[in-house]
Amino acid sequence: MNAFESYLHIFLFGAYPYICMVVFLVGSLARFDRDQYTWKSDSSQMLRTGTLRWGSNLFHVGILFLFFGHFVGLLTPHWVYESFISAAHKQQLAVIAGGLAGFICFIGLTLLIHRRMFDPRIRLTSHRTDLAILIILWVQLTLGMVTLPLSLSHSDGSVMLVLADWAQRVLTFRVGGAEALVAVAWPYKVHMVLGMTIFLLFPFSRLVHVWSGFATIAYLFRSPQVVRSRRLNLPAGHDQPRQHI
Repeated sequence: MNAFESYLHIFLFGAYPYICMVVFLVGSLARFDRDQYTWKSDSSQMLRTGTLRWGSNLFHVGILFLFFGHFVGLLTPHWVYESFISAAHKQQLAVIAGGLAGFICFIGLTLLIHRRMFDPRIRLTSHRTDLAILIILWVQLTLGMVTLPLSLSHSDGSVMLVLADWAQRVLTFRVGGAEALVAVAWPYKVHMVLGMTIFLLFPFSRLVHVWSGFATIAYLFRSPQVVRSRRLNLPAGHDQPRQHI
């Protein structure tokens, strides 16, 4: 690795993660504050249902499984699970479960892209960023699928531990993670850089509606609403029955 490649490597895996993290958080907050009317995912269901139901359901099931799988897999320290599952077995589980979820997500995402590109009505009403972010996700998913055979070639889980250590170092602001990635195969590196770039683009695309999806969890813990019926015709101040919904 020459000097330029070394500097580029340190930037991509040492500084770039924090740039993406700051833009992701600050950009999302700024968009919510300034452009709340764009804080949504425009629906095209009324124009044509067709493959939307299958594509959307398969995509969301697959992508949610992959997101939480990566989140838990990369950010859980090895000492937490080493007493009941080895790194090798954890990697095998990740390859099988991740491969299945990736295949489901790949089918759904391909259906959604085909629908937006080749349905004239949907294409005319789609924003360029809508199609662009779907294509970026498709490329990222394809790269992830490419890494599966590589993971099987080193079944001891050593590379998985290196990737997890890098992610945990980044999140806890510790240095030294980038140097350990020098020997990692290029498909992993491209997959990681594109993944960080998706977080960089997040506030400027329709992906921001993901925040709203996670925010709906608070609905389960909200205070019960008091519903008063006019049909009871009770005088003001009279105790009225309450219904919890």
